[in-house]
Amino acid sequence: MTDALLRAVEGAVSSPWVYLLLFAIAALDGFFPVVPSETLVITLGVFAANGDPNLLLVIAVAAAGAFVGDHVSYFIGRRSGHRIIGRMKPGSRSRKAYDWVGQALAERGGLVLVVARYIPGGRTAATLTTGATGFPRRSFTRFDALAAGSWAIYSACIGYLGGAAFEHDPLRGLMTGLGLAFTITIAVEVVRWLRHRRAARSRQSLTVAGSVPDPAAREPESMATGSFPRP
Repeated sequence: MTDALLRAVEGAVSSPWVYLLLFAIAALDGFFPVVPSETLVITLGVFAANGDPNLLLVIAVAAAGAFVGDHVSYFIGRRSGHRIIGRMKPGSRSRKAYDWVGQALAERGGLVLVVARYIPGGRTAATLTTGATGFPRRSFTRFDALAAGSWAIYSACIGYLGGAAFEHDPLRGLMTGLGLAFTITIAVEVVRWLRHRRAARSRQSLTVAGSVPDPAAREPESMATGSFPRP
């Protein structure tokens, strides 16, 4: 049964149509984040270690699809982002993600697009919020190209490493690749949480001392005013 399944999967990934499927899923994931594009890229990276599909094509197509999907999300944000974000319940996980992106945009600019790409749920929050705040389209395009390209390289190479380590056992290679991606994601989240807690403690100490007002008590300026100039 397993051998038959593997042969079916290998036959599918060796078809030229797999690149079209990859592009569509990577693009759809940009504004409909329940689609598992990263899992597909890692899977194709695993099989690329055995020669088919082509690793460079997987990277290029995944990056192109992500780039297109991110721009769809950006333009949705330009048209109706404030309404979408405004309907979110204050204090909810989704609203906190969008508020974090808004504050990070004000502090770090377009680099947040690269950082958010590796945070669960951060990709859509970042692209939609950049549109809603009026972040310049040309700047968005530059930073998003870097974000999409680095994500495609990372995901495909994680899969490739797993496939190369278990050349004759693709299923084990796939589990290894997914495990590596999961471990890295958890590590990033732990580091981000520790940094956030340290920053919160510093703000609390300064607030108690009466040195500065607590910035967490107000909505990020970019979210409140849409302060970025439109191109």
